[in-house]
Amino acid sequence: MALPNQQTVDYPSFKLVIVGDGGTGKTTFVKRHLTGEFEKKYEPTVGVEVHPLDFFTNCGKIHFYCWDTTGQEKFGGLRDGYYIHGQCAIIMFDVTARLTYKNVPTWQRDLCRVCENIPIVLCGNKVDVKNRQVKAKQVTFQRKKKNGE
Repeated sequence: MALPNQQTVDYPSFKLVIVGDGGTGKTTFVKRHLTGEFEKKYEPTVGVEVHPLDFFTNCGKIHFYCWDTTGQEKFGGLRDGYYIHGQCAIIMFDVTARLTYKNVPTWQRDLCRVCENIPIVLCGNKVDVKNRQVKAKQVTFQRKKKNGE
């Protein structure tokens, strides 16, 4: 399915929206997949950056238009516009910053308000940070069930 203003491709193509608080590693996550490089310097995303990203699976190639959104509160009013036509999402949080995990339900609510019934993956990032370790028992995960599933 082609998105508005996007060319048609011969393989599945999806708009992937990546959300989460500022500083959780959304841009680093995308750039790491694009280039293999790890950027240590933190520069907040202003608005949104869209990156094409291909994955090769046992079922063939899959193309994502990764919408790397800002996590900064001052750009909050623009977010809904970035979510329109979203087909899947990643909510990212920093496992060493509890507040970013506590904000996950807000990100989920905002996504679901604009993009109904899309698959959403919860991604805990920065597990490699040695001087900011958080004990596993401090983070709990719950899966919400819909319609008695």
